[in-house]
Amino acid sequence: MGSDRGALEIYLDHAASTPVRPEASEAWLAASATHHANPTGAHKAARDARRALDDARDLVADALGRPPAEVVFTSGGSEADNLAIRGVLGSRGGIAVCSAGEHHAVLEPVEHAGGATVRLDAGGQVTPAALAEVLDRLDDVSVVSLIAVNNETGAVNDLPALAATVREHAPGALVHTDAVQAVSWIDLAAATEDVDLVSITGHKLGGPIGTGALFVRAGVTLDAQILGGGQERGRRAGTPDVAGAVAFAAAVTVTVERRPAEVARLGAMRDRLIAGLQESLGDVVTATVARPDDYTTVAAGVAHIMLADVEAEALLFLLDQEGVRASAASSCSSGAQDPSHVLAAMGIDREVAEGSLRLSLGWSSTDADIDAALEIIPRAVTHLRAHGGG
Repeated sequence: MGSDRGALEIYLDHAASTPVRPEASEAWLAASATHHANPTGAHKAARDARRALDDARDLVADALGRPPAEVVFTSGGSEADNLAIRGVLGSRGGIAVCSAGEHHAVLEPVEHAGGATVRLDAGGQVTPAALAEVLDRLDDVSVVSLIAVNNETGAVNDLPALAATVREHAPGALVHTDAVQAVSWIDLAAATEDVDLVSITGHKLGGPIGTGALFVRAGVTLDAQILGGGQERGRRAGTPDVAGAVAFAAAVTVTVERRPAEVARLGAMRDRLIAGLQESLGDVVTATVARPDDYTTVAAGVAHIMLADVEAEALLFLLDQEGVRASAASSCSSGAQDPSHVLAAMGIDREVAEGSLRLSLGWSSTDADIDAALEIIPRAVTHLRAHGGG
């Protein structure tokens, strides 16, 4: 196994982080060259910087169908999630609830506060019935957090139905969604119409790392998690990153404008990738949640598969040598491979989960990437299976 592919890279890890879009890069360079002043100041340079920041806020809000006053710029999705969960608990007390398949930026704050989790179904989604079951046995639920698009499997939750369930079974609770993976794949404005708090980030959609936002519905109060300046209407202290916000806004705008065409393009590529792997490897490959040509329940750009008798860690090593960048739905901790909590919440056996592989596409993906992946991945899997799985 092995070949010298030179500098060729087949990047199939967009769900982890996506290359910066040219529009975002250009916006950042222009803003960083122009706006050097602190936008909280009173002189002209500061006012110019504040105007650029406000313009970025308007663009982000408009792209997602929310009022600009709702936008709280953050350092990314993890900060936005923590501000939502911990901010509500600090302001209102009560109990936090989330799905068992949340990103750790939601799951850990909920668990740390002694909150409750909701099981996933076999398709990786939260059902209204499962959510209602948990809410009905709890008193004083103050915030319910339900991921929009799962960061591992790509499963899309029915946010309107879940928000309606919260309103019925925990009418005093706020609804939050971690929509970090969602902007590229679903109409977030429609999906979050009845959601109080929405987290997004820049580096999942072609913006800079270290940028993001939390949308906070008017009337919702949060305890700030970063103190010391009163910026962002007192909800997040710190000198604003004007150039970062401008670049983030450019990436969000382009992503939303191009989303329908990109969902069709990348969805077809994703389906071709899964079908090609199944054709090459047969029953060795199981598509975890993908439903061909249906991008309402699974994000178009995520191909999550499970490979029989293959250790994902060993496979990723071989793929990386061949220039294929991908992820496993598991993490290494203290030298031991732990199965994905998302797959465990779906009821997938640990041994099966250890062969999971996430191949994710984005704005810069090409048909040539799929062609190369369909050449390299089956060869690597066959090699590992011939040598005991890794």
